[in-house]
Amino acid sequence: MKRPEPVQIVKQRRDAALQSLVLGVPYIRFLGIEFDRRGDELTAVLPYADKLIGNPMLPALHGGVTAAFLETTAIIELSWAMLWEDMEGAQSADFQIDTKRKPRMPKTIDLTVDYLRTGLPRDAYARARVNRSGRRYASVHVEAWQDNRTRLFAQATGHFLMPARDG
Repeated sequence: MKRPEPVQIVKQRRDAALQSLVLGVPYIRFLGIEFDRRGDELTAVLPYADKLIGNPMLPALHGGVTAAFLETTAIIELSWAMLWEDMEGAQSADFQIDTKRKPRMPKTIDLTVDYLRTGLPRDAYARARVNRSGRRYASVHVEAWQDNRTRLFAQATGHFLMPARDG
């Protein structure tokens, strides 16, 4: 019987895969979005920055920033779910992300955003739930909050065209 890999090796592989997804999209870096990983669960974090304010009189987060945050969370969650299968599969020790050829991301078909309350000038968090994921199409629901997980300030439902799987 084969011995399981040391937990540090597994964590390094998972963290490297997540970083390759995030660093592959310059707009994620521009907005400052980060991802907190606990096992297979991702929480997107949008740290507050003055450049994210749309209405300085309130002040409130820009609606476009909120929509981009939700869409980004959905796309990274879908991509993460695809990578997870490869990382945790039978050949997990051989899993590598080629730095020259990043994983292909799902393409947005549509995204409906519900702005539930004003996004305040503070950090925001989001989690996505994949409702359906097939070979060609996926449906995702995303919820965003700030101080209280039960008081959402925005939510979105999106449909995505999935990239062709290699091999």
